[in-house]
Amino acid sequence: MKLRWSIILVLLSCAALLAGCQPLKVLDPKGPQAQTTADVIWISIATMAVVVISVIVLYAYIVRKYRASNQSEDYEPPHIEGSLKLEIVWTAIPVLIVAFLSVVTIISTFKVEAVPKGYNKEPLVIYASSSNWKWHFSYLEEGIETVNYLYIPTDRPIQFKLYSYGPISSFWIPQLGGQKYAMADMVNTLNLAADIPGEYMGRNANFSGEGFAEQTFSVKAVTPKEYDEWVEEVKATAEPLTEAKFAELLKPGHLGQSTYAGTHLAFSPPPQTHHTSGKKPGENGNTSEDERMPGDDPDPMDMDMNMEGMDHSVLERSGKDGFSK
Repeated sequence: MKLRWSIILVLLSCAALLAGCQPLKVLDPKGPQAQTTADVIWISIATMAVVVISVIVLYAYIVRKYRASNQSEDYEPPHIEGSLKLEIVWTAIPVLIVAFLSVVTIISTFKVEAVPKGYNKEPLVIYASSSNWKWHFSYLEEGIETVNYLYIPTDRPIQFKLYSYGPISSFWIPQLGGQKYAMADMVNTLNLAADIPGEYMGRNANFSGEGFAEQTFSVKAVTPKEYDEWVEEVKATAEPLTEAKFAELLKPGHLGQSTYAGTHLAFSPPPQTHHTSGKKPGENGNTSEDERMPGDDPDPMDMDMNMEGMDHSVLERSGKDGFSK
């Protein structure tokens, strides 16, 4: 009797605790990429639930049917050499499960990596760079830079160009899509979109030192009209971003939100050797590898030039450290 009440008390306590929990942000998508990710999570949970429930049901059935009290005292189980049918079944089921989840994963990966479809506008390109311990967002098209916050229009693809001025950071907005790493000496592309206006949380999900836990940023998704009004207001009121000011922003520490006219791309371009020295991305009139749309084939000549222009001291240092041969 005491055991029964103890179990009931534990269940009620768990229910009370869970009732106060907020819904998981990854399961509350506000954009197409996040919706795809949430669908994959639910499919995985459902698949695992089917497996677990089936095993529990079979276990209970076998224990009940073949328990000692259900057999006569002289019962002796028959000798069975093997069953080809059973062996095929318990081999095929895991193979089918893995194959199903693999297909779902591959399809969803290609979908979230591509520019979201169904929009009539070209992607808004934002260069997102990390430093200890803050985020810098450069709007190349608008000539604006923000620190620790984003303003984005709804119903338009957003293409982030990710890189780092410090250790590896993980750029993640759970309600808009999955995370991707921002690293030094390269640029990663992340395509997202927001369908519903609102304010969302973003953060660095990768440990990068003692201050990484507070390396967060807010994302405000607004209508295209409100976004245009914000751009005009920033251009009219924000102070210009100078090289000295940017160097100060890169110093380790935490900062609040700030806004600047101009971007650091003019004097501190992304870490890509194929950009013309002293010019902004795309200023030479050609489409750089960094600015190509997903699916475009790179130019072999560009690739050869990139290899020739690489910093060989980096390669030599990598070989000495044992990271590459």
